[in-house]
Amino acid sequence: MKKVMYLTSLVSLLFVMSCKQDTQQGSQEGNIQLSGTIENAGDLEYLLLAKGTEPIDTIELDQSNDFLWKGNAADPTLVTLQIDQKPYMLILEDGEEVEFQVDLENPDDYSVTGSETSAKLKELDVLRRPFYQQQENLQMEFQRRVSAGEDMSVVQSELLAENQEIMKELSQPVVEFAQENKDNLAGFYAMVTVFSVDPVANEEAVIAFVDEVKDEFPDNADVQSFAAHVEKIKPLSIGQVAPDFTSTTPEGEEVKLSDFRGKYVLLDFWAAWCAPCRDENPNIVAEYHAYKDKGFTVLGVSLDRD
Repeated sequence: MKKVMYLTSLVSLLFVMSCKQDTQQGSQEGNIQLSGTIENAGDLEYLLLAKGTEPIDTIELDQSNDFLWKGNAADPTLVTLQIDQKPYMLILEDGEEVEFQVDLENPDDYSVTGSETSAKLKELDVLRRPFYQQQENLQMEFQRRVSAGEDMSVVQSELLAENQEIMKELSQPVVEFAQENKDNLAGFYAMVTVFSVDPVANEEAVIAFVDEVKDEFPDNADVQSFAAHVEKIKPLSIGQVAPDFTSTTPEGEEVKLSDFRGKYVLLDFWAAWCAPCRDENPNIVAEYHAYKDKGFTVLGVSLDRD
């Protein structure tokens, strides 16, 4: 079930990207103040503030289960406030006094004030929860079916197909949230979530979104890093003009992809040593003959060295 487990780990891209920004550790001086109260904290003594996978600071709870942290950030910075086993996403920005409150008997129902963008991230957190629940449900079903003696590869294939369909449905509200919040970083991180869940299915929405917002946050390292990544994949995305290339036919003649402009072109990358490719060759030939009179053609690119 590696691919299903990998899906959950991809969401950590939200946190890993923020490692590029500069957040100084807390002190009694600072332009950012993060304070709050943890109800029903039990034996909890410390909270962890992290940026990506890098700890920023540990924050001590006082006897009333209140806490206070002060620090600085060069730019609005995505951080994680780790309380016990529960992570909370916040965006800290110079000049803000952010107050966070949660009851650990109901850790999903928290409040954050003093940061409009962090409050938006709470809305995003509600939309993201079904993703995590879906992964947990699929993992449990995978283990149950494999333990019952079903073939592992068959179970994995079925669950991945099921997951793909469900992710399409779950992604739509997050895409809508991102488009409604183009003016703040919560919208950006929402679209990163969508991209991490299924970059192929959502690539058109992601590319259009990034093209629109990248100039709105010119100094934000997260936005610019992600925009640069999207720019690299853009030439091969749906709806874009395919990059032209030149290759050689078995007869030694040069042929370009652009020679076939105006036709429906299936690009088939294969090799003589690739058994699945050879199994598929007759099917591709059959499709060519079935549709060649309707403007369809096949450009086969062999990866053989000879």
